Amino acid sequence: MHELMNMRLVEAEDGFVAFTACPEERHYNPGGTVHGAFTAAMLDSAMGLAVLTRLAGGIGHTTLEFKLNLVRPMYAKGGDVRAEGQVIHCGRTIATAEGRLVTAEGKVIAHGSTTCMIFPSAEQATVASKA
Repeated sequence: MHELMNMRLVEAEDGFVAFTACPEERHYNPGGTVHGAFTAAMLDSAMGLAVLTRLAGGIGHTTLEFKLNLVRPMYAKGGDVRAEGQVIHCGRTIATAEGRLVTAEGKVIAHGSTTCMIFPSAEQATVASKA
């Protein structure tokens, strides 16, 4: 999916991840703007992987829910966009993060938040179920 969207991981540190991508006309919706699913995929990836930076090896996570606010349209002629995800809380079973998608000039295209469920690896779950 990231290849189809021209996404590139450009920054990752504890609790923070950033991707860039260059939307193309093939990503347009019938209304002539970049489809909202492009925005959703970028922000879900950035926010979710920001959570992953806080987890120990072998610990998994998945998105339980996310909310996006689309505040301006996106067009192919606008060039690269940047999605940033930042962890707000990372507990034992639940993590939350927020994100924003911006133009090269720093104008906000969309912003949102996510809640992720944290779970043990399949190996850890098997060991726990046998106990």
